[in-house]
This record gives sequence, structure tokens and C-alpha cells, in this order.
Amino acid sequence: MKRKRFSEAQIIGVLQEAEAGVKKQDLCRKHGITEQTFYRWRAKYGGLRVSDITRLKQLEAENRQLKPLLAEAHLDQAALKELLSKNW
Repeated sequence: MKRKRFSEAQIIGVLQEAEAGVKKQDLCRKHGITEQTFYRWRAKYGGLRVSDITRLKQLEAENRQLKPLLAEAHLDQAALKELLSKNW
């Protein structure tokens, strides 16, 4: 069976349907997902909106860019401390 890939907006739409009162079993059957997938989505995306998800993606991308810069700064700082600690 081919695996479907849902976007974050679609996942949030499914979760909002569940909050509106649709039975979980009917909802899972309608969208072709298992109940385990539904509960996993609810744990991860429960209470979020689409705008929250896009902001979260932006922050994660920014963190990926900043981590190497921070590591390099720490290395430079350690090298300077070592250089300054030597007696000439």
C-alpha cells in the first residue's frame, strides 16, 4: 500500500475536525490513517495553528544556521584563552 504524505496544514485540518466532534474512527477511515497516526499527530500538533507551524519551521531553519556560528565562536574563544594563559 502506498504511503500518503500529509502536509502540516492538512494534519491541522484533520485535528480541527476531531475537535469539532467527528468520531476518531470515522475521521481515520475518511482520511486513510490509523488511530496511532492520529494520536501521534495530536501529540505533536495539538493546539497549533498553521501560522504557528510556519513560524516554528522558520525558527528551526534559523537555529540550523546559528549553531555552526556559535560552535566556531566557542572554538575561537578557547584558542584565545589558551594563548593568553601561556607565560612568555
